[in-house]
Amino acid sequence: MRRVCCRQTACGVTLRAVVEDLVPDSLWELVAPLLPARPPRRRRFPGRLPVDDRVALAGIVFVLKTGISWNQLPAQVVGCSGVTCWRRMRDWTEAGVWPALHALLLAQLRAASLLDLDRCAVDASHVHALKGGIMWGPHRSTVAIPAPSIT
Repeated sequence: MRRVCCRQTACGVTLRAVVEDLVPDSLWELVAPLLPARPPRRRRFPGRLPVDDRVALAGIVFVLKTGISWNQLPAQVVGCSGVTCWRRMRDWTEAGVWPALHALLLAQLRAASLLDLDRCAVDASHVHALKGGIMWGPHRSTVAIPAPSIT
């Protein structure tokens, strides 16, 4: 694993401190084994060194915490561009990292008796309505006034 750079940001904080603040060691120890292995670099024309996974995760966390768009991610603060973080998030999503991390965190909360499901919210992103759910009648039109037929 490559070390995170120690250069200073505009406000005087080191880049390593920003990354470790966004992705603490305890979180990184959970996430690191779930990440897919990076493909080996080409021997001839290897290109740039890839950004460290922890730095990319810090960029993803920064975007999610602040609500900014990917192209607004300050590369000087996090250590990589928003496009790099977006691509890494896309690759990790395709590899199934996020559901695995979610299951791991839920298992740890259950083991520590910190998960209370007496009050919870369920939405359609987690529970699928099979075959569209229960049909109580014909579908209503969403058009205010149906257009007259011209034929």
